[in-house]
Amino acid sequence: MPYLKGEETLPAELLREIQNYIQGALVYIPRRPRERLGWGRRNGTREALDRRDEAIREARDRGVSVAEIAGDYSLSPDAIRKILCRRAPVPRR
Repeated sequence: MPYLKGEETLPAELLREIQNYIQGALVYIPRRPRERLGWGRRNGTREALDRRDEAIREARDRGVSVAEIAGDYSLSPDAIRKILCRRAPVPRR
């Protein structure tokens, strides 16, 4: 996340208005809700976990036991059961 100087980034009128509330402090300004990315979307973590979960579902469909899948993925049997109970994600466009 870049650090931006208010006097170089904001219109003077807006900067003066913000100074009525905050002076000399760092302020985080979040993205607009429509522009926010979901957890793990920016760095690919979400897609990697979705692929792992799909591979787990496929292994179970092939008849591999929950205990064996848990060992293969270094997860607990309970974690595997939770993954198996969740629906596969709908691809985003």
